Amino acid sequence: MSQKHQEDLSHIRSMMERSSRFISLSGLSGIFAGAVALAGAIYGYQLFKQNGIEYFDGKQKMYSYGLIMELTLIALLILILALGFGIFFTLRKSKKFNLPVWTNTTKKMLLNLAIPLFVGGVFCIALLYHQLFAMIAPTTLLFYGLALMNAEKYTFSDIKYLGICEIILGCVSLFYLGYGLVFWAIGFGILHILYGLIMFKKYK
Repeated sequence: MSQKHQEDLSHIRSMMERSSRFISLSGLSGIFAGAVALAGAIYGYQLFKQNGIEYFDGKQKMYSYGLIMELTLIALLILILALGFGIFFTLRKSKKFNLPVWTNTTKKMLLNLAIPLFVGGVFCIALLYHQLFAMIAPTTLLFYGLALMNAEKYTFSDIKYLGICEIILGCVSLFYLGYGLVFWAIGFGILHILYGLIMFKKYK
């Protein structure tokens, strides 16, 4: 009887978790998003070399408007690919485990995620407008970390640790403004891959 009660409680707990948290996130999403970000960072570094800029020489640099726009387009492409992988693997996991995707919990999670990202996006556009290019990488890391922290209550709690790491990395990068590409690669590349591997192993 005791074992049956425990099974019933586990089933009830599982149903409550499904109704209150978005649990279709896949660790593979993080792995692929991180891989795309690393590839983008490497391509960005090659762009600097093609434009005669030695990124790691420690000197203050002046970037052309065309180069900045090209780097911005690369960042947008990376974002689109990362979102695409996220949607693909989320739908695949939902289908595999027969989990609903578009629920009230999903809407709440996306809203809590979108608000800091939208504000951060506007802030980054303002930085581009005022040609404060060195501040863009720290800003994206900080607002992304805040967005993850904001959305954590509607999905796996593990995501808050990724958010904390992104915020810490963003704060550190504020003091090393000439190396935004490096911090960007760590934050959106390496941390995403590590997070994805942990999530895949924990929730596969």
